[in-house]
Amino acid sequence: MASDSKTDTPAQSRDYRETIFLPETPFPMKAGLPQREPEWLARWEKMDLYRRLRLEAKGREPFILHDGPPYANGNIHIGHALNKTLKDIIVRSQQMLGHDANYVPGWDCHGLPIEWQIEEKYRAKGKNKDEVPASEFRRECRDFAAHWIEVQKAEFKRLGIVGDWDNPYTTMSFDAEATIVEEFLKFAREGGGLYRGSKPVMWSVVEKTALAEAEVEYHDHVSRTIWVKFPVLGGPAELSGASVVIWTTTPWTIPGNRAIAYSKSIEYGLYRIEETAEGSAAGVGELLILADNLAGEVFKAAKVTAWERKEAVDPSRIAKCAHPFAGQGYDFDVPLLAGDFVTEETGTGFVHIAPGHGQDDYELWMANFGQKGIPETVDAEGVYFEHVPLFAGKFVLTRQGKEGTANAAVIEELQKAGRLVAQGKLTHSYPHSWRSKAPLIFRNTPQWFISMEVNDLRKVALTEIEKTRFVPPAGRNRIHSMIESRPDWVVSRQRAWGVPLTIFVHKKTGEIVPSKPAHDAIRARIVEAVKEGGADAWFDKPASFFLGDGLDADDFEKVTDILDVWFDSGCTHAFVLEQRADLRSPADLYLEGSDQHRGWFHSSLLESCGTRGRAPYRQVLTHGFTLDEQGRKMSKSLGNTVVPQKIMEQNGADILRLWVASTDYWEDQRIGPEIIKSTVEAYRKLRNSFRYMLGSLTGFGEDERVALADMPELERVILHRLAELDELVRKAYCDYDFKRVFHALTNFMNIDLSAFYFDIRKDALYCDAPSSLRRRACRTVLHELFMCLTAWFAPVLCFTTEEVWQTRFPSEDGSVHLRLFPDVPAEWRNEALAEKWRKVRELRRVVTGALEIERREKRIGASLEAAPDVYVADAELMAAMAGLDLAEIAITSQASLIEGEGPADAFRLDDVPGVAVVPKLAQGRKCARSWKILPEVGSVPGFPDLTPRDAAAVMEFDALRKG
Repeated sequence: MASDSKTDTPAQSRDYRETIFLPETPFPMKAGLPQREPEWLARWEKMDLYRRLRLEAKGREPFILHDGPPYANGNIHIGHALNKTLKDIIVRSQQMLGHDANYVPGWDCHGLPIEWQIEEKYRAKGKNKDEVPASEFRRECRDFAAHWIEVQKAEFKRLGIVGDWDNPYTTMSFDAEATIVEEFLKFAREGGGLYRGSKPVMWSVVEKTALAEAEVEYHDHVSRTIWVKFPVLGGPAELSGASVVIWTTTPWTIPGNRAIAYSKSIEYGLYRIEETAEGSAAGVGELLILADNLAGEVFKAAKVTAWERKEAVDPSRIAKCAHPFAGQGYDFDVPLLAGDFVTEETGTGFVHIAPGHGQDDYELWMANFGQKGIPETVDAEGVYFEHVPLFAGKFVLTRQGKEGTANAAVIEELQKAGRLVAQGKLTHSYPHSWRSKAPLIFRNTPQWFISMEVNDLRKVALTEIEKTRFVPPAGRNRIHSMIESRPDWVVSRQRAWGVPLTIFVHKKTGEIVPSKPAHDAIRARIVEAVKEGGADAWFDKPASFFLGDGLDADDFEKVTDILDVWFDSGCTHAFVLEQRADLRSPADLYLEGSDQHRGWFHSSLLESCGTRGRAPYRQVLTHGFTLDEQGRKMSKSLGNTVVPQKIMEQNGADILRLWVASTDYWEDQRIGPEIIKSTVEAYRKLRNSFRYMLGSLTGFGEDERVALADMPELERVILHRLAELDELVRKAYCDYDFKRVFHALTNFMNIDLSAFYFDIRKDALYCDAPSSLRRRACRTVLHELFMCLTAWFAPVLCFTTEEVWQTRFPSEDGSVHLRLFPDVPAEWRNEALAEKWRKVRELRRVVTGALEIERREKRIGASLEAAPDVYVADAELMAAMAGLDLAEIAITSQASLIEGEGPADAFRLDDVPGVAVVPKLAQGRKCARSWKILPEVGSVPGFPDLTPRDAAAVMEFDALRKG
């Protein structure tokens, strides 16, 4: 450092600490959130914050986020915490944007998740559910759900979620069950689309019920694979003695085979086996018909070492084949059918068709033969019926979901019949029950369906999807493809806990009652009975009660299946949005995890389109799943589960909320100890910035305010930044882009404020006289910062911003959450000034970099010991510094701005060309009050150890104290 001039520090004649305006605030540096947050919850409950919000918002445009109901079947997990916090941030921000954002929480109470819990309890006690009276079982399910609603309610409230917790909705309330019945009966009307059919559905042997796609998850599964010969019975003479070979991963479905599918676009050939290896099940001289591109793979699996392709084969010329078990109870023809789902990806180029065990199989069979001939081979427990030749009593899966005896039995019989070409194993993605985790089977069963074609339900739903805003936009394509290709909706379940299909079926004609206008009285009796006694009324009352005197109950079958639980939750728009005066339909927003494109978003869309011809929502927002820090799915076995309750106990709910706001939640997010640790650190910095503002605003009043035109440039450029942020924050909240809010505000507070504005203005705040324009302007800006930042952060840090607000504006009934986002004056925007100060900050960065080296080398202790020479060769930078105090901006006692390139050994930064810094020591004496080193220290009589500025401030302080 140039110059080694000595600094004289005069003997201090007075203790000036009392004259310095250091920040004063009772707001603690240590948050203590786990202890403080429950106190704020109690305060909000006492003042009835939810009702106050409704009163404050009366008459405003509503914004309705409709709550997707979680299952009431256990403590909340991290996914629940993410979901509910996102909803709360939206509701709070929309309220502060000027809407009436009313949030009504709800719970899904019916269906397998809860029924499974009661069955597990029975199994633990050695009880059989089927031996327990249905009414008692349903009562236990209701009590179980009611218990967990209260548990989850307390946990959600602990997160800071504001809503109508005293009046939530539940799918098991009698009113809700009655409305669900009403909605179902709309589909039961003539032309409404409800019908009973026999179709293959995904079936859980463990739970003994059909499952919807939303109740299914896919896991790797090891399946047995077999290549099977079907002898040709009718076709060209050259195919005499040949066999069509099929490949399947479900040997147990061979007894259900009724056809073979081929593709018109695949080339097939007739192959003669010339040589086999030891252990091959194939015989030399056999004639096999295979897809040319797959023949090599088949022969490899079959241990065939030499073969000859005899000629091309057109499968359409093959009239029929024999079943592999022909002569053993399977004496029917197996036709060959063209199917567009047959590919050359794997297998043989032929697909065995079991219309009772696969969707493609079923549709192909129906297109050619209709319902006739579709066999029922497996019962509800996955056991072959007694009428199935060779395999009666064999089971596909055990009650625990493990492989049963069926596959092995089928393979053994194929070997005996000489029809097995080869066998193997394959690991592939396979459907499993999301509840029991057991693999599923496709099983042909009588079920109730809602047609996707009647009333153009599919077409209406696809049209409504195009009218809906999806965030992120990819959600539209996802749900569109699902609706476009989905089969008819299976709405029946063979369970006990849920809303029943409240219909009767005439035993001879199959007529559904109620379905006609003449049945209106029956329909009314059903709905009224459920409204009074809940869904149990359907089971408890005899058929004659509902049918009345006009119909003979003995002529009718009373349906006892229950509705798909997705139908229940798909009706929430009907019994919540439409029936509450403080809500409206359609909702402005549905928000759930991305899996709900096939769940709640899906069923709600179909239910509403089928009954109202429109979607129940205007916007759909989805979030991803929460993974651990390594990107792995959380599981107890891995020990990587993050429990929200533990985070709240150790760190506070605001830490969890800040993490939510900081994530790219549209995708899968990660959480774990290190991520929480970094979130705590980010929170600490924000809290300290609020604390600094509180301390610096002590005693601020309107009489101290400085008009914009009278403010120094630095204050005006900070107000410009507030105006920029106001636009950004409002748009980001409307776009549900909370990470943008988080990053913009934290960067502003950490970089623009703490590391820049607060740093520069500490001297003015602490040491300027109270009447100083600079100090008053700074406190005016601090007030505006406080008003904006407490509001903008309130939707995220709901507890901390309340604490900050009440520290400055204590009141019995006030709350930061009763505010709106402040209106930021348009005149604060000043692009030219912002561009000028962008250049000033670039120059300052070079000075700061030079002084960092001086500190590191111990040549200075603090920046006030320096008086750098700053050389500026850039004319625009030089112009930007006009009228500014470089020493003030650089936080040095003195500084010289010199036009020119500067010495070769001066400090420079590559990305700021045209600026060079030569550090020097400040000359003069050290002020005993501000610690600035200046030649004029002691120049004011009576104050030998102060600068003129500090002397004037002390004189004003003394005068004010004297009164």
